[in-house]
Amino acid sequence: MDLHVLRLFREVARGATVTDTAARARLTQPALSRALHRIEREAGAALFQRSGRALRLTPAGHAFATHVDAILERYDEGLRAVAEAVDPESGVIPLAFLHTFGTWLVPPVVSSYRAAHPRARFELRQHGEEGLARELLDGTADLVLTSGDPGDPLIHWVRLLEEPLLLAVPPKHRLARRKQARLADVAEESFILLRRGYALRETTEQLCAQAGFTPRVGFEGEEVETLRGLVAAGLGVSLLPLPHTATFPPAATAPTTPHLRVTDVPAARDIGLAQLAGRVLPPASETFRKHVLATAPRALPT
Repeated sequence: MDLHVLRLFREVARGATVTDTAARARLTQPALSRALHRIEREAGAALFQRSGRALRLTPAGHAFATHVDAILERYDEGLRAVAEAVDPESGVIPLAFLHTFGTWLVPPVVSSYRAAHPRARFELRQHGEEGLARELLDGTADLVLTSGDPGDPLIHWVRLLEEPLLLAVPPKHRLARRKQARLADVAEESFILLRRGYALRETTEQLCAQAGFTPRVGFEGEEVETLRGLVAAGLGVSLLPLPHTATFPPAATAPTTPHLRVTDVPAARDIGLAQLAGRVLPPASETFRKHVLATAPRALPT
């Protein structure tokens, strides 16, 4: 078997039909079927079983597919390393980031890098914090922009800047006309928080503890903008970063619900850059890493 055939096997193993896979590969369907049968003969076991018009992996097929993924990933990494060794300027930079950074932090950092390195290409992925750590550990991202240190010994994290957190209150809240307030002023109110596992949830709980109380959780969510919408609907209060526009240069927008500066505790979250500890980055990613360290601290809108 060769790598081309393994790629076809992987497509079918991931759910593509033989007909569609053959068409994309510019093969006849019988030719692709023969290639898959050759793989089965070499493996010494049936790797697929028919389910209607589709093929499904057998237990042996699942075992084999895992190793095929690893083989192709290592091969593609090798091709990438060679290409970047020949011309680092045209390398691919796999970058993952916290979804809330997609409107203000990532665009100017990537844009300014592309201005100096116009042939560089990016593979961008966005997640919550849990997904970001997995991107590094799985090798699908070289660098990750996230809030807070992931706290994993396999991950090296460096702080870039500090983003303020504001007390978001409903438009008709008793504090809505103020510009600032103490976090302790809402100690008895219902809080709208991200679910456990998100760094902003942990930061909020720590700040409430510093203010002398444990937040009463009214609602939990997975997106900052969802929390902001729940606050606007009058369902509780929350500690949130100010929303930013998607314009470049970035600028803060007027929020749809009041956001008050917190005066009794240092309400902010750390934003940093993470990579696998001890890993030597490919040339393009290493160049971008240095660029992020130099430019990201200036990206926070004023």
